[in-house]
Amino acid sequence: MKEGAVILADIKKVQRAKKGNHKAFQELMEEEKIKLYKMAYVYMKNEADTLEVFQETVYKAFISIKDLKDERYFSTWLTRILINTAFDLLNKKKRVIPMEREVLESKINPYLPSEDHSDLMQAITELDEKYKTVLILRFYKDYTVKQIAEFLDCPDGTVKTNIHRGISLLREKMKEDCVNE
Repeated sequence: MKEGAVILADIKKVQRAKKGNHKAFQELMEEEKIKLYKMAYVYMKNEADTLEVFQETVYKAFISIKDLKDERYFSTWLTRILINTAFDLLNKKKRVIPMEREVLESKINPYLPSEDHSDLMQAITELDEKYKTVLILRFYKDYTVKQIAEFLDCPDGTVKTNIHRGISLLREKMKEDCVNE
């Protein structure tokens, strides 16, 4: 099932959660937890901060789900909460965690992409936030350019530019890594 396509059963589950059904909310979180964890890890780059962002996201979603306007966009709404929470924590800590490739690979757990993608994930984590965000939304969450533009509240052209620049930066980074090895 594509990110944007929501089946009727999921809409009903979101409606039940909005009305205060804790079991429905828990089921929704169970369906989203792996995607949320992966995305949080890309931003935070360590397990402790990733878990903090993940837990804060679930808490914020739980207390504000009644305010969700359109049940079809539950996953998008939840992703926005996660990204904002990650940015808040990064700003609060005002730090970047430099990690060598070996350190990052030693921390990889089953929720993260396989070894085949570890170089790519490392390169993505090193990008500026604006490129990292659009690339994750586009290629890991399968959002369209229009959905990303709406999600980030910016013009389609800006999203396209950031995607292309992000891909170019990734290509350069991946070439450098190949040459340096």
